[in-house]
Amino acid sequence: MDAYFMTERHDRLRNEVRAFAETEVRLRVAEMESSREVQYGLSRLIARQGWIGVTIGAGFGGMGLGHLAKTIIIEELARVSGAMGAMVQASQLGVAKILHFGDEIQQATWLPAIAAGDCLPTIAVTEESSGGHVLGMTTTAVRDGNEYVLNGGKVYVGNSHVGDLHGVVVRTGPGSKGLTAFLVEANRPGFSLGEHKAAMGLHGFSFGELIFDNCRVPVGNRLGAEGDGLAVAYSSSILYGRANLTAVALGIHQALVEETTAFVSDRHRYGKPLGDLLPIKLKLGQMQSRLMTARLAAYHAVHTLDSGLPCDAELMNAKLVNVESALDSARNAMEIHAAAGLYPDRPVERYLRDAHHIYAPAGTSDVQLLRLAEFALGTAKGQWSERFTNPHDHGSARSVPLPSS
Repeated sequence: MDAYFMTERHDRLRNEVRAFAETEVRLRVAEMESSREVQYGLSRLIARQGWIGVTIGAGFGGMGLGHLAKTIIIEELARVSGAMGAMVQASQLGVAKILHFGDEIQQATWLPAIAAGDCLPTIAVTEESSGGHVLGMTTTAVRDGNEYVLNGGKVYVGNSHVGDLHGVVVRTGPGSKGLTAFLVEANRPGFSLGEHKAAMGLHGFSFGELIFDNCRVPVGNRLGAEGDGLAVAYSSSILYGRANLTAVALGIHQALVEETTAFVSDRHRYGKPLGDLLPIKLKLGQMQSRLMTARLAAYHAVHTLDSGLPCDAELMNAKLVNVESALDSARNAMEIHAAAGLYPDRPVERYLRDAHHIYAPAGTSDVQLLRLAEFALGTAKGQWSERFTNPHDHGSARSVPLPSS
């Protein structure tokens, strides 16, 4: 199945990332789990491989390989460490906003730095009081001469504590036309971070709080025009977020199948490998079937996106199938491991915890189902993948009514 989508370059990339993950990431996983601290050094080391620039064109120093290559990178890192897969996927959200909405100066300033691994970008949309309701945000930016003054805060920001450049969507006026996006450097006065809080899983990854207290940014840091903020938020989430999180789930799912296969081959019952027992075979067969189907959905969606074809529904379905399949297989893996799976000396409990972190971002499974129903009913309000086929052609896209998320 992979051969349908893959080129020799994709295969080489997979081998490169897997070798790095096995030698540089795996040896750090135990420490990441025990300390639960943000992995500043490892995040930088991964960035310096150039992989954050996989969708950035060669003219800006990037790899220019597209979304399928990006999926492979995230998948292979997440197979070893969901946290580091999440780190790369969150950085890719930051790349998206500059690719699609950055002007020539912003792109020339930031894209080469990102591609070289010298800058980790983020995107910050969610707020405590509004959650996934983007239009409910209350963080503001007020124009003051050649600057904007930002006040408020964002939560659940991927790469919050390792990010160098935060893409922040805030309110500049009322309604859906009153959202605007800005680039905010991490060392800018008036900007600060909330305390890092270790969560259930993805230990080593930071997804925390950004605080703006009369934080001044120049007009030149505005992404697009005033009122483009909703498009920045939605396009980054739909075109990048859903595909990226799909890749994280796929990597975790692959790890679950590999770990469970090894477990049932090594453990013996009744004088035979555990995997010879019919109930175990059935559960393992379910896991393998889910993994194959999930990978097909993931690769098909990003291959279609790379081909410049409308694929919002495919991206929604890929995220839905991969997250739900990974969670179902995690439960199967825990059932097969039984009591052995409850202890951290085996990684299956880590995979289970990490998989739960992929459910909500870029829309829960219920959100994906609702949007897919709109496609079935013919009531979907356009497609972001159609509007942003060319990442540099965003001017004409702004005149098109905003699709639903």
